[in-house]
Amino acid sequence: MSDNTGGPEQAQPEAAGNTGPTTGNSPAQPPRPGAHAGGWQAWQPQPTGPTWSTLVRSAEAAPIRTVSLVAVLATGLAAALLLGDGMGPGLLLVVVPAVVGAYVAARAAGRGARPWTLAWAIGCLALLVIPALRDSAWPAALAILAAVLLGALALHGSRTWPGVLLAPLGFVDSAVSGVAWLLKGLRARGGVGKDRWLPVAKATAVALVLLVLFGALFASADAAFADLLGGLMPDVSVEDGPIRFMLFVLGAFLALAAARTAAAPLRWDRITVSPGKPRSRVEWALPLVVLNLLFAGFNAVQLAVLFGGYRKVLESTGLGYAEYARQGFWQLLWATLLTLVVIALALRWAPRAGAGDRRLVRAVLGVLCVMTLVVVASALRRMDLYVEEYGLTRLRVSVAAMELWLGLVIVLIMAAGLFGARWLPRAVAGSAAAAVLVFGLMSPDGMVAERNVARYEADTKIDLAYFQSLSADAVPALDRLPEPQRSCALRGINDEMSRAGDVPWYAMTLGEYRARRILEERPVTASYEVCSRLGAFGTRTEY
Repeated sequence: MSDNTGGPEQAQPEAAGNTGPTTGNSPAQPPRPGAHAGGWQAWQPQPTGPTWSTLVRSAEAAPIRTVSLVAVLATGLAAALLLGDGMGPGLLLVVVPAVVGAYVAARAAGRGARPWTLAWAIGCLALLVIPALRDSAWPAALAILAAVLLGALALHGSRTWPGVLLAPLGFVDSAVSGVAWLLKGLRARGGVGKDRWLPVAKATAVALVLLVLFGALFASADAAFADLLGGLMPDVSVEDGPIRFMLFVLGAFLALAAARTAAAPLRWDRITVSPGKPRSRVEWALPLVVLNLLFAGFNAVQLAVLFGGYRKVLESTGLGYAEYARQGFWQLLWATLLTLVVIALALRWAPRAGAGDRRLVRAVLGVLCVMTLVVVASALRRMDLYVEEYGLTRLRVSVAAMELWLGLVIVLIMAAGLFGARWLPRAVAGSAAAAVLVFGLMSPDGMVAERNVARYEADTKIDLAYFQSLSADAVPALDRLPEPQRSCALRGINDEMSRAGDVPWYAMTLGEYRARRILEERPVTASYEVCSRLGAFGTRTEY
């Protein structure tokens, strides 16, 4: 977002104030050591500018608007009513009023939306669709974390590495200062006469009475309407009171923090990271050239194996295809991560005396990036071989997705070397959020079930025990199995949904809705004894 105080690039360090005693209008000379009991203080470093905590502090927040107050209250009520039974579509409904409150607070502070701000906000809401679609908890949790990151970027308007990495911490500061901001706004409204708030209170009370009265009459007059009304309204009991109250407080607190951040965000972009001391060309380039040669040798072997050298390598090592693939994937994943660390450190201490140094840096690091992409391809090929032999699991699909994203980051780094790196922090953050969104939309549990069912159809190999831990997202694929394998694969998911009982619409994901429909039409029929003989209740270790 933009605002009327200027962007981070306009911030200048404030001059240090006079700290010593003065005579008339002239500052006094610093005391000499030993001149008095406190003379040792003259040797202490004096402040030359604001600390980082004062540097990032924004101007005082504009007063909270009534719309933002209502949005905070609405968010708390929605959280109490809709999140007590689970996530699902209810989470998105809870967030919508908080977004409205933050938008109003930003406009009151004179902040306007920029293209990146709109992109972050749209991405945040898109990520919150994942918990409404997928029953599996792990892609939903990743989506919520990524949504928090994009929401923080939208509210802070961060564009540098410190801004991108520290933006979520701004919510912590706003959560503390937001309470004082709210109380100040309420006190400012304390002097408002009854002629302003009393009509609103009366109208609200009358509306509630009419809703309850006529709703009860219509529900008693028509059973279909009663069922519809019962399905739409949250089921709140006295026993749930403490949990609902905690959800109300948490929802209102987070909405208040978002609105306070929008009104006066911390300026993390004002934190500057000084580059390291540049090294000489030989000192800097020699280790990296040696590393490039090592990468080149390794990649030559990988390419030879890829184009038909498997048999020779396996004969010399005594390994099978799956063992060979499993042996190296994790090492190659770590090699990719460490390469990113090496690139970051190399850029910090790179020589930068002139155009020749810049060309050297681009050439050496460009070669390293290209070599790393070959390592990424080799790691993914190894994982593919392993999956062909042993099937797909949650862990395997997760680390393969992680490796793909790391490869994308390397491509972004290469593009930054050619076209400038000003956009790189936001591009990396955006690519991470986009990867999480695609990962959730593709339904990892559904992918695992689909791949293993296809494997069973090809060679009749199947691990029924692993399916017991999958979510309802896997039901459509597992439904294709023949009996009794189908019932045994679905038994764990069926039992889990039976224990959950009826789930209200605002807490039911699309994946669970589809699974319930399938199991209602074609129930589980195989007995426990049959499934036990097929190995459905065995133990396994995922790797």
